[in-house]
Amino acid sequence: MSGDPGTHDDRAGTHGSDEGGRGTSADEHGHGHGHEDEHEHEHEHEHEHPHGFRGILHGLFSPHSHDPADSVDDALEGSAQGIRAVKISLIGLGLTALLQLAVVMVSGSVALLADTVHNFSDALTAFPLWIAFALARRRPSARFTYGYGRAEDLAGLFIVAMIALSAVVAGVESVRRLLDPVPVANLGWVAVAGLVGFVGNELVAVYRIRVGRRIGSAALVADGMHARADGLTSLAVLVGAVGVAAGVPLADPVIGLLITVAILVVLRGALRDVFRRLIDGVEPDLVHRAEHALADVPGVLSVRRVRMRWVGHALQADAELDIDASTSLSDAHRIAHDGEHALTGALPQLAEAVVHAYPHPEASVAR
Repeated sequence: MSGDPGTHDDRAGTHGSDEGGRGTSADEHGHGHGHEDEHEHEHEHEHEHPHGFRGILHGLFSPHSHDPADSVDDALEGSAQGIRAVKISLIGLGLTALLQLAVVMVSGSVALLADTVHNFSDALTAFPLWIAFALARRRPSARFTYGYGRAEDLAGLFIVAMIALSAVVAGVESVRRLLDPVPVANLGWVAVAGLVGFVGNELVAVYRIRVGRRIGSAALVADGMHARADGLTSLAVLVGAVGVAAGVPLADPVIGLLITVAILVVLRGALRDVFRRLIDGVEPDLVHRAEHALADVPGVLSVRRVRMRWVGHALQADAELDIDASTSLSDAHRIAHDGEHALTGALPQLAEAVVHAYPHPEASVAR
């Protein structure tokens, strides 16, 4: 990966002389720039972050970033972080399922065996996202000129479908047990397995969501929500076992129905975020911050338009600016370049920006 701050895509022209013979001025200027998008705010100094449990808490509540020009290509780095998160969480879910399998072998519970198999299968859903992050690291081709970042959004759609399936399975099983109660055996082991499943899945969920938000990956966040949904299912097993032990046999299916509702809430949030990415939706605050940053650039009369979209975990933007019609071509280039840097300063998560400067024939400003 290169430390070059970005690549340029300049499109410039000439504008006719005005009454005073001011000479060549700007017609249009485009400027593309890639930069650091990995975190969510800037620091002006070198720094280190705490590790271990303290580091996890720091990452959860204090997302961070580095100077956009002081690091390697941000989109590739984000993909690398995504792959690392998938690998670590896959190991975490695998260990959780193995612990549950050990409980199954001790207890001999067929129901727990089914839940363990379910957790193993859920761990395997991380592979589509792994493939998507790997594809995002490939260079654009003649056929896929914008790269392969959309594969990540498609993986997010698959993950949302898996969350929906979890809700359906939990709901159907709860209704079945409500209509045809089945005595729950080995309550102690059932509770242990439920606790193991909940803790393991929730730790993975927190980790995936934290990394996903840091690199801007809606798909990885959705995968974290998937793990959370599975953790809620395990929690239902735990609470249901406690209820049955307390003499309330219907506690198991009733708690299961409540957990199904909770999973549907998780599904709604994941579906909203992933679908928004698929149709090029962005947070309005990002657009407002970009507009304000561009409006403050010297030489900019007004901001015509700002457009943004996420492609996987890479944020792209293009903007159109009005400048004085008498501005020279070199000054137009400088203004567009300054606008580009203003965008990277206001939006550290931006991976690529193209800024166009257009002459405004009805206005002239003294600089």
